Amino acid sequence: MPRIAVALALAASLFVPARTIAATHAEKIDALIHSYNELRQFNGSALVAEKGRVILRKGYGMANMEWRIPNAPDTKFRIASNTKQFTSLLIMQLVSEGRVGLDDKITKYLPTYRKDTGDKITVRNLLTHTSGIPEYGNNKPEWTEKGRDPHSVADFVREYAAGDLEFEPGTQFRYTNSGYVLLGAIIEAVTGKAYEEVLQERIFGPLGMKDSGYDHAETVIRNRAGGYRLTPDGYRNATYLDMSNLYAAGAIYSTVDDLFKWDRALYTDKLLDEAHRKVMWTPVRNRYAFGEVVGKMTLHDGKTEVSFIAHDGGTAGFHAVQLRMPDSQDLVLLLDNASDDKSVDQLGSGIIDILHGIQPPPPKQPLREELIKTMDASGVPAALARYRELKAREPQKWDFNEQVLNGLGYDALERGEVDGAIDAFRLNVEEYPKAWNVYDSLADAYEVDGDREMALANYKKSLELNPRSSNGEEAVKRLQQPAGPADVPTLARYAGTYRLSSGGELIVIREAGKLVLQTPGSQRADLVTDSATRFHRGDGRSSIDFASDGRSLVLHQDGSDVSGKRVK
Repeated sequence: MPRIAVALALAASLFVPARTIAATHAEKIDALIHSYNELRQFNGSALVAEKGRVILRKGYGMANMEWRIPNAPDTKFRIASNTKQFTSLLIMQLVSEGRVGLDDKITKYLPTYRKDTGDKITVRNLLTHTSGIPEYGNNKPEWTEKGRDPHSVADFVREYAAGDLEFEPGTQFRYTNSGYVLLGAIIEAVTGKAYEEVLQERIFGPLGMKDSGYDHAETVIRNRAGGYRLTPDGYRNATYLDMSNLYAAGAIYSTVDDLFKWDRALYTDKLLDEAHRKVMWTPVRNRYAFGEVVGKMTLHDGKTEVSFIAHDGGTAGFHAVQLRMPDSQDLVLLLDNASDDKSVDQLGSGIIDILHGIQPPPPKQPLREELIKTMDASGVPAALARYRELKAREPQKWDFNEQVLNGLGYDALERGEVDGAIDAFRLNVEEYPKAWNVYDSLADAYEVDGDREMALANYKKSLELNPRSSNGEEAVKRLQQPAGPADVPTLARYAGTYRLSSGGELIVIREAGKLVLQTPGSQRADLVTDSATRFHRGDGRSSIDFASDGRSLVLHQDGSDVSGKRVK
């Protein structure tokens, strides 16, 4: 063969069309997503674009598990905190029109907001989580209960977004939904229209995002996915949450197709001019800009670094991930309705690896089910031995996250195996010595065991690592007070059935010199005396304040306060 022919043949063999590369990437990405789906670590819809062109658009798993309806590209998911980027853009549109100033105090637009704090906080502070306003989920103990009820914007702002400042505005970063609730209120105040109406007029309508909207539970929304949570016993329906409470911080639903339209528009002046987009995507603290995290990420080869604009969000059974690569115009969209947020985030970074020709790490197998199976067969010590064995032998195969041993410990407590629970929590402290929750859980077990000294020490350590832990704060106060046992006649006064404001019932039984708590469908639990009117469950999961006449009570559980009236 002539030399020139050889050269041409060699050149042809080296030339791989871009379409073939994209197809290869799509196949690898599809295989990676399937591997996550098979391990129940992704259940949803995915869209991946390479250099602005869609190479994968597909559903995985079930949108509705009861009716076995599969996920698809047009399935509608709650996108949770990805809502914040839409709220930020609406604010920036008003800024570009001269109707809002980024450095204006929020009281200029919300004149009824408390002036002592509102006069210190700017619109920019709200956008960048530097306002100092407490997160509403932590601000009110009853939020878990109240989150099921709808609230007007004015009522929500007054009750949940107007707490005392945790720090001086602009001096720290602390992620909070409360600030974005206030941004929604500002949008309404300036435009004279409802937040969802402004969304439709300024973003969804112009972009043709016909499958996106503001989530109302009572509205029949075609192709809406159900939200689920995975437990060791299988999938369960997620806890109900009225989405009006997430408002401008997290109440939007959408599809991967609509979010692709949104992504493409952000490379143009259709919604916002380039100068204001640049301001919107300039990070202030902790890589956070306006409704987006902006920075660089190192891929799994340890050397490739790419710029990104991203956000994720999770609520009531849903998790949404958006990863934008502005330099290459690559895009990863993952909308999930049943999986753990950590696994979905890992899947997103693995897809970015593939787009850059890097082999991503495979998903790790969930460990908790393996340990529960061992515990059922041979007890807690065998389960802990199995944990250590797998950690030594196959550390890359299994997911050794903090919640594995934490869940095992509480399972042991439920079965009355207190020593085993303490051993599980102590091992978790060894594994995660800088995690506040492992100390809180160990303290719970020591308290069940009657070791108040060790319980107090671990609650204090938990508070040291997380001063915002309401459970730890309450437990320290409780354990620093000497127990004051109630007399037998007083115990008899509290026995009975109580109807809770949440709709459930508590049954309190007196047995010998103690009270026993029984809730329908759950195991019995001894109540430990703290004072003549206050008691707490032996496993530390809740406490009860009785009225002195025994006619009512207040149940403190999971950060909420639920009242109850005695009915018999």
